[in-house]
Amino acid sequence: MFQTFRTYWLLLFSLPLLACSPSSENSAQTENALFTAQVYVFGTLADITVWGAPEAEAQAAADAVAADFQQMHHDWHAWEPGPLVDINAAIAAGRPVKLLPSLQYLIEQSQAIYHSSEGRFNAGIGKLLRLWGFQSSERPHGPPPARTVIDERLAERPSMDDLNIDDGVLSSKNPAVQLDFGGIAKGYAVELALERLRSMGIEHAIVNAGGGLGVIGKRGARHWSIGIRHPQGEGVLATLEIHDAEHVHTSGNYERFRENEGIRYSHILDPRTGWPVDSIASCTVISQDGTLADAAATVLVIAGVEDWQRLAQKMGIAYVMLVGEDGTVYMTPAMAERVQFEKQPERRVVSDAPAP
Repeated sequence: MFQTFRTYWLLLFSLPLLACSPSSENSAQTENALFTAQVYVFGTLADITVWGAPEAEAQAAADAVAADFQQMHHDWHAWEPGPLVDINAAIAAGRPVKLLPSLQYLIEQSQAIYHSSEGRFNAGIGKLLRLWGFQSSERPHGPPPARTVIDERLAERPSMDDLNIDDGVLSSKNPAVQLDFGGIAKGYAVELALERLRSMGIEHAIVNAGGGLGVIGKRGARHWSIGIRHPQGEGVLATLEIHDAEHVHTSGNYERFRENEGIRYSHILDPRTGWPVDSIASCTVISQDGTLADAAATVLVIAGVEDWQRLAQKMGIAYVMLVGEDGTVYMTPAMAERVQFEKQPERRVVSDAPAP
């Protein structure tokens, strides 16, 4: 992972490993130590990297974040036993249910983004995700669901507007709503992880939760530098310098998908059609709001070439890069100034829309 002349973190879904190890580019100087720990959570490998802290302090902070991540995994998981599964059971049965503060926050943020995305982000379509086989730890195979069955799920009209929260108690007027925070939870998790690190005196760190990361401080005298995976090939498409308190999230169709007879169906469903998107290979977003960045990366994939600029402005996202299935790279002017391509794409389109 670490290179002698340039170090960057790939923004991608990592392999399922579990490890914890300190490293240093100059072991003789503790203040220059680069400490990294890894934990398997949210179905991916999360990296916690600390710069410039004594090893014992970095280890303690990483252990605290790892414990937090495991608790989040338990509390927010959509199909393993836990509070979210209990909430979905209560919704289906028409019963009110008390919420954990973190789940209340995720619901409220999902409701806000449901509106700003004009329904392209809908955390209430858990039944559709399950129908496609995406609520599973195993990659689904076989033919896609019949359109008649998809239409039945759509006819139930699960909406974030069906949910009401009163004094921490959730109720729903639609039993078809089934919550799944796969499109927003990592962003919130990284936000909380950075807050935990700051509270323990860590000033410089990067937390990468597989497809999404956030940073505080710097890596020595330099900004943190990351690599964005090429969605249609091997290696790195581009690199970015990430500044203090920024979050970067990428959504793509290259890691999670359903495959049948050589055809891949992305896990990113358009809630309005119940069908996977197929025109955008990946979207990368930078924001100081990690929860928003996570959701926006998915929203803009669904929005496609026609609508991504308008929705990025509406959602307040200034830094966007999309890669079309034809290899065309689309960027906002702000992102075009930040990104450094490892290999120039054949076609680049820079939006002329003003920043939000």
